[in-house]
Amino acid sequence: MSSTFFGLNIAYTGLLASNAAVNTTANNISNVQTEGYSRQQVNQRAASAIQTFQTYGCAGAGVETLSIERVRDNFYDEKYWDNQSRYGEYNMKQYYMKQIETYFEDDGSNAGFQTTFDNFIINGLQELLKDPNSASAKAQFIGLGESLTEYFNGLAGNMELLQSDVNQEIKLKVDEINSLASQISTLNKQINTIELTGITANELRDQRTLLLDQLSEIVDVNVTETAVTDTNNPDRETGATRCLVTIAGGQLLVDGTEYKTLECVARANYEKVNQTDIDGLYDIYWNNGQRFNMKNAAMEGELQGLILMRDGNNGEFFNGTVTSTGSRTIEGKNYDTVSVKVTSQYLKDMNKNNLSDQGGIINLGNKEYYYDSWECATTYDADGNITDCTYTFTLSDSTKNTSNLTNDRVGKQATIGYSFNYQGIPYYMSQMNEWVRTYTEKFNDILTAGYDSNGKHGALMFTADHATDPEQFELTNRADLGTNGGTVTYSSTDDSYYRITSANISVLTAMVNDSSILSNRYDEGDGVEQSDLLKDLYDLATDKDKMTFRGASASEFLQCVLADIALNASSANSFYESYNNISSSINTQRMSISGVDEDEEAVNLVKFQNAYNLASKMIQTLTEIYDRLILETGV
Repeated sequence: MSSTFFGLNIAYTGLLASNAAVNTTANNISNVQTEGYSRQQVNQRAASAIQTFQTYGCAGAGVETLSIERVRDNFYDEKYWDNQSRYGEYNMKQYYMKQIETYFEDDGSNAGFQTTFDNFIINGLQELLKDPNSASAKAQFIGLGESLTEYFNGLAGNMELLQSDVNQEIKLKVDEINSLASQISTLNKQINTIELTGITANELRDQRTLLLDQLSEIVDVNVTETAVTDTNNPDRETGATRCLVTIAGGQLLVDGTEYKTLECVARANYEKVNQTDIDGLYDIYWNNGQRFNMKNAAMEGELQGLILMRDGNNGEFFNGTVTSTGSRTIEGKNYDTVSVKVTSQYLKDMNKNNLSDQGGIINLGNKEYYYDSWECATTYDADGNITDCTYTFTLSDSTKNTSNLTNDRVGKQATIGYSFNYQGIPYYMSQMNEWVRTYTEKFNDILTAGYDSNGKHGALMFTADHATDPEQFELTNRADLGTNGGTVTYSSTDDSYYRITSANISVLTAMVNDSSILSNRYDEGDGVEQSDLLKDLYDLATDKDKMTFRGASASEFLQCVLADIALNASSANSFYESYNNISSSINTQRMSISGVDEDEEAVNLVKFQNAYNLASKMIQTLTEIYDRLILETGV
């Protein structure tokens, strides 16, 4: 049968349970404003009944307080992390696309392309057409040409600064990932140390979840937590857990108390991918030397958004098939060469070419080699259509390449960089270069086909880096091939229109100093007042037969590029707002479960206080019973 004092013990367990509930409520109320805190509750159950062997069977033994645990639904955590990754990616995109939009806009207060180009054509060329031999009109026209080149120089400079900012932010995000990984691994150790004793580490788990919230915005996160069992008795759980955190499409970051770190390594100037890339762009590596997979379709988060902004090339990257290998002697030294046939149209047009002119790294059948220079041989048929285009790369010597090129590379795929299917900074820089090269080539061709006021052959007007020699850029014009067909070879080291970019385009210094060398007529025998050549220059701005850019005329450059920018900016803003709203919705659902509600805790406080008072009253009543039984009952 049960003890005489059995009732007192039952009341005591109720007092303990109520006291634990009141203390837990106090803790919840204290942390109502604590970020990441999860509401806690007391888990209790009826104590095992005692068999009394009496007619009434078993007697209840009170209540058992099992644990104090946080109220959390992992389903909503995972949904939140998944959404935050997308939110972080589009947050970066919309932020930087807004800046690009500002750089290109032409709203009257900001002298953009349309304003500058119209001044060059209308105010400059129209005035010159009125008096083709006027020195002042020529000087004004040349000056407005300088304004046009300065516009592109400034725009390219802004884009380079933007790429530098994005590059630095990538490093900051990598440092954040390393810091969060370190803190998560430390918390894993502390959690296991406490939970091996059978106690749930509620506050530490809240801190870890908060860190995972922050990590999920930077990069996509997947968290797996499994129980650690006794090796001698696999059915027995030790109380410890193994927490695995993977990022960027499944790359392991944290394994229990161990974690990996990432490192940003700046590319050397001979490791550039694109001609327009600034020096020192970061590649990311794990601390064990393995390359972090930045080209990962599954990767999301702010890091992905930054990488796409910095490296986005709209899928236009160098790729082809190795057709042959060979060697070349330069200054008495042999260098390996590799020829790659390309089929993509953007690789066949040198005005669209964005390959580095300072050397780089080419991947031949998943094996990387450094190269110093390249040349492109383009073959045309009798109708002027391209029938073949092959690039030949001169590989670096043994100081950079640790192994020689072998014939087994023939037939394998050759690539430089990666295909980032997003219109980032390299894409817009390439678009600017394409327009600059195409327009300057057509413009210079017209000028050099005529004669100046002195009866001399016309000099080109647009060059690179303020060149002084009118004959600096010697490039076979594709129109010169006529109906005979032929092959044109371009080189990364030759002076050609490939060397002209939006960053270095300028007006020939000799023409700035002496405006009389600006040609105005085709026939040397015509008078100085003849303006047929100038009329062709004027028509070049609007006549699609003379020049086209993406199916539009030369003057419509801004509309073409702004259409891309507006579409990307609008898309980024829409997705940003969408994922931001979804984030708020999921977080509201999450907080409805794990958040602290002040009104609910106030009700709980009254409820648990009443329970505590009743347990105390029960003890007081039993005290009086025992007092009567012990002191006032006897023989």
